[in-house]
Amino acid sequence: MTATAKSPMADLIADEKAIPLPPRAGELVTGTVVSKRNNKILVEIGDAYTGMISGREVADGMDTAKNLEVGDAVEAFVVEDENELGHYVLSLRKAGRERAWDELTRLMENGEAIEARIKEANKGGLMSEIAGIRAFIPVSQLTPEHYPRVNGANAAEILHRLQSYVGEKFTVKVINVDKENTKLILSEKAALSEVRGVELKKLSVGQTVKGKVSGIVHFGVFLLFNDCLEGLVHLSEIAWGHVADPAAHARIGEEKEAVVIGIEGDKISLSIKRLLPDPWEELVADYEVGDTVKGTVNKITPFGAFVSLKENLNGLIHISEVAQKEGDDGMEVDLEIGQEVEVKIISIDTAEHRLGLSYKKDEE
Repeated sequence: MTATAKSPMADLIADEKAIPLPPRAGELVTGTVVSKRNNKILVEIGDAYTGMISGREVADGMDTAKNLEVGDAVEAFVVEDENELGHYVLSLRKAGRERAWDELTRLMENGEAIEARIKEANKGGLMSEIAGIRAFIPVSQLTPEHYPRVNGANAAEILHRLQSYVGEKFTVKVINVDKENTKLILSEKAALSEVRGVELKKLSVGQTVKGKVSGIVHFGVFLLFNDCLEGLVHLSEIAWGHVADPAAHARIGEEKEAVVIGIEGDKISLSIKRLLPDPWEELVADYEVGDTVKGTVNKITPFGAFVSLKENLNGLIHISEVAQKEGDDGMEVDLEIGQEVEVKIISIDTAEHRLGLSYKKDEE
């Protein structure tokens, strides 16, 4: 029995089926290096086509071309169809970028943290580069340690603070990948969120913490502690007595102890003064409710008069506890600044630093 002979047409169809489809611009292809010289690399694609990688398309930022040898497999991006030499124009640089975009998308979806070296700064944030792709870390995505807290949002001072981070490595997470518009957004805050969440759960009101001053603004001092938590020491909680300028009580980087006085979501309120003896308690230690004492009127207001009993200790005679001028509308007290008076202590509120006094001649 003889085998059936193939027709010439069947052979032609079989040959055509064996020929792979030609590469298309915009896709990634894998080929074999057949030649490498003078910064030009020839690549055989599918045993039927030849591509060339040359010029700036050789460098992909990962030294791929440097390590390639004849016979090695290589992945490249098709830039153009066949040129006048019959070669497809290929790019290692763009292939690297395509792989980088894919990897960045994977990192974002998996929530993985990476390291990014800061290359430059502007008033809106910090610039980095991941696998040759420029990336942006907005100021709002910086951790408390690096957030530029500046009085009055002074743009020049903010930029100065941000520029000091150039050259440093930050641990970040990818939070937005926009390949079409070549936008890549990173977040240092997101990379720290899990650790911060754990530490925040351990924190409780009344706990004493030790940290470094991370920011000084007109309304208070920020303290960074446990490496990832930041709390605010409000102006009124910096020291006993009147605090006009927080900068007079703290320096950036200075170590301070504080007590936690409030936790609301991720906002932490701290107090430095509550770890110190309250001088007001010493000032009123010799007084009791019901005592009659002498003092000097130092301020008169619509609701009463303030009397100085001794240095740094004032009491209030409320309008209801002071004699008034006859025939007036009942709002003007019968006292003058500098007048010496004898008053009775009717209340002592240590928590609020309030001393209530009474001055009623008729009752006396």
